[in-house]
This record gives sequence, C-alpha cells and structure tokens, in this order.
Amino acid sequence: MIDYRTYTLENGLRLVHSADYSTQMVALDVLYNVGARDEDADHTGFAHLFEHLMFGGSQHIANFDDPLQLAGGESNAWTNNDVTNYYLTVPHQNVETAFWLESDRMLGLDFSIRSLEVQRQVVMEEFKQRNLNQPYGDLGHLLRPLAYRVHPYRWPTIGKELSHIANATLWDVENFYNCHYAPNNAVLAVTGHISFDTAVRLAEKWFAPIPPRTIPPRKLPAEPRQTAERRLEVERRSVPIDALFMAFHMCGRFHPDFCAYDIVSDVLSNGRSSRFVRHLVNERKLFSSIDAYVMGSLNPGLLQISGKPAEGVTLQEAEAAIWEELRELKENLVSEEELEKVKNKFESNELFGNMNYQQLAYNLAFFELAGGNAGMVNEEVPRYRSITAGQLQSIVRRAIDRSNCCIIYYHAQK
Repeated sequence: MIDYRTYTLENGLRLVHSADYSTQMVALDVLYNVGARDEDADHTGFAHLFEHLMFGGSQHIANFDDPLQLAGGESNAWTNNDVTNYYLTVPHQNVETAFWLESDRMLGLDFSIRSLEVQRQVVMEEFKQRNLNQPYGDLGHLLRPLAYRVHPYRWPTIGKELSHIANATLWDVENFYNCHYAPNNAVLAVTGHISFDTAVRLAEKWFAPIPPRTIPPRKLPAEPRQTAERRLEVERRSVPIDALFMAFHMCGRFHPDFCAYDIVSDVLSNGRSSRFVRHLVNERKLFSSIDAYVMGSLNPGLLQISGKPAEGVTLQEAEAAIWEELRELKENLVSEEELEKVKNKFESNELFGNMNYQQLAYNLAFFELAGGNAGMVNEEVPRYRSITAGQLQSIVRRAIDRSNCCIIYYHAQK
C-alpha cells in the first residue's frame, strides 16, 4: 500500500504527498488538466507548444533550467491528448528552488514575440522530423481522423497541421494559457525525501499567492458509434516495408471494462509467450514484428494492433491471420494459467513502478486529477486481479468486430 496525504490550497491547487526517505531526492510533478482535446479544431498543437513555452522563462525567471541545474536538479515534460505533465527532481536540501520555479511559471509566463518564435521553430522542426520525415510518422494523422469523426481525439498531440503552429499569434497562445494553466486546474504531487508538513508549508508559501482563474467548461462532443468497417490505403517512399494497422473502439481509462481491454492486449502481444508472438511471429513466420496496445485515454479510446509482415507475406494474408487469432479469443476462454501470467506481469510492473519516487509522483497526480482520488493508485492491482476469463471473452465478442474496426494498409513505395 502506498501511504499518501492530500491538502488543498484556497486557490484550488491540490497537493498530494508521499514520503520516501530511502532517497536523498525530491520529485515535484505538476499535472495540468489540459491536453490536445481542449484545442480548437482550427488551432491545434497548442498544448504541445506550451510544453516548450513553459521552459522559455516566466515573469521573474528568465530561464527555467539554469537555476534548477545550479541546485543539482533536472526537469522534463510531456503532453498527450488529455493532460500536460511537468516534472522535476532535486536534492532535498534544495527543494525550495523547485517550488519557486514551478510556482512562477504557473503564476505567469513571460510572453514575448521572441520566445514564441523560438519555441514555434522548435515545435515545427519536431513536427517535420517525427511526423513528416520519419517512417510511419504520419500514422496518427491517418488513423485518428479515420477512427474519430467529431471528437477532438481526431488529431494527434503534435497538431493537425503544421500551419496551425506557424500561424499562432501571441494573443492565441496567451489566451490558451490563461484558460488552462491555473492552480485550480492542476495537481501538485511531491514525493521523496520530504515531510508532509514541509511540502504543505512550501506549497502555501509559493503557490498560495497565485490567484485561481476561470476555467472554461469542457464540452466535448460524443463520438458516434461506428457501424461499418473503415479502410484506408496509403503509399509512402520513406518506409522500408509494408505495415498493417488496425484499431477498435473501446472505453475510456476509468470505465469498469478498461482493465479487461488492457489484459486482452497483453494476452495478444505482451512478451514472447503471447499469442501474436508465438503463433504469428515464431510458428507461422507471418510477421517480423507485431504489437497490440490500448490508448489509455480518458475519453473512449482505441485498442490498436500494428504489425510488419515478414518478407513475401501480403498485407491481406497478414490481416487474415490476425482475424484468425481474434476469432480464437472469441470462441474459447483464455486459460486460467495464461490469464494469471498476464496479471502477475502487470502486478510486478505496477509495484516496481511505484517504488520509484518520481514515477509515483506522476501516478498520484494522475489519479488525483483524472480519477478524482489519489488513493486509486492502491486499487489498480485489485482491479486487474478481479478480471475473469469470461469478462475477457465478453469484451472481445462485443468490441472486436469488423463493424467496429479501422484498418490501414501502409505500403512501401516500390
């Protein structure tokens, strides 16, 4: 069991704390309740742009990294379609530096044309390198709009079009910041070599003076149920071999069925003894590599399958083999031994992950922000343990269907 305590400041900022005196370090994780799903369809990529802008300097600190590195710390950040996460570690003797830095960029960024231009160029170059020039890099721009017609999951975190970032104005980005980056729209998780009383004292000192902001209500359109198979074929010069991508609509992260979907993906492809690897890679030699995974998104997401056929195997043959494996899951219960193996692996990964004070900081912040209760960190293993073979079969029979499937044939141009 993870021991933790919570505290809420008057401005709405929620603090979650867990002490770990086996380390001399402290982790601060600030999780903002904003992601690519909160963007306007004509102004995408802003949440990711802010991941970079937040390191460009705040009202009282010209450069975020310099004082942190002088204090022996390091930091990073990431964004997805649901949330934006900023995290840092620092020796416990210098922990107040971390509170000072994180609070100042929550208080107010140093918005300037120069800072915007610098980070705009960085993001645009990342867009080109990862999504335009990298093999299969445009998959998100192909699969998401194929699977989603109205929900903002239909564009990737990097943005729908390069022009949206290229044309972003200073007013656009400042308005996006003021709508989302506020104490009442965030969770601060503090873990490591620090007491609860110290964490509360420093949070009150540095974050309490930040006024709350008016957060616009989130009004996301519900994605209509898919009723017919959707297909797309593309051809690219930049890819070495053909690839097959399949996606099935599924529930969101905190739906009661989520754990069952996740276990299904692990039964199919997690490890050498998983079904896809055993049957399609090692025995039948149909794939050089294949994987199955869930998005884990807060709103209804996707269970995805991606594979690269072995030499001489067509995409049609590869797809047919996948449907055979899925049919087997529909018709026969997963054995107790196979199910127990997957559960054991999940439990092991979960327990070892939470032993890392930095990973624990994020997990506590995530469950507090997205689930409404940091204590859910202690409920994950029991939730997965409770899933039965019958539940898995029910999920597969309901969701793994051609009418619920999006398929992309990704051809290497000859």
